[in-house]
Amino acid sequence: MSEKELSVMKLYRLESGRVERIKKICPKCGRFMADHKDRYTCGYCSYTEFKENKDQKILDGIGIKI
Repeated sequence: MSEKELSVMKLYRLESGRVERIKKICPKCGRFMADHKDRYTCGYCSYTEFKENKDQKILDGIGIKI
């Protein structure tokens, strides 16, 4: 297999004869989204979804996230 064929395998998973996409898909344009620490971002149309962080605390009254 060539390097190009192997790099495609990072985007898809083969399970019981079905091909599944591994990465999240952009709901606006249908392309793969980049997986950042705190968000998913589409590089094509700039659509962004923020991940929920259970460890994040908000200080009451100030609105600062820590």
